[in-house]
Amino acid sequence: MGNKIVHIEFMGADGAGQQKFYSDVFGWATEEVPGFNHYYMVSPDSAGAPGAAIGQGPEDSPNYVAVYVEVDSIDDHLAKIGEAGGQTVVPRTVIPDVVTFAMFTDPAGNVVGLTEAGS
Repeated sequence: MGNKIVHIEFMGADGAGQQKFYSDVFGWATEEVPGFNHYYMVSPDSAGAPGAAIGQGPEDSPNYVAVYVEVDSIDDHLAKIGEAGGQTVVPRTVIPDVVTFAMFTDPAGNVVGLTEAGS
């Protein structure tokens, strides 16, 4: 079996507006993550698996939908991605007690995320 999809983000320039839209349309219960600018985790009970979040994207790329794939080693996978024609957008980043992640673009320019197993 291959690596599994573990998280999806629905990001926009207006994080609070994104949260309201998805909550209103799909009935998703959310909780804002303290210390993150308008970033809301979607309750697994309301959206099912994989995990999901809604929020405000960074200033340089505010609007995107990203799927996150769980891997054993982000560094190993970023090397494979580069060899296969992808590009690292966000290098391996550790948010203590939350997640270890990275983001890349595939050859078509789609933004995809990685999370490290066990983090």
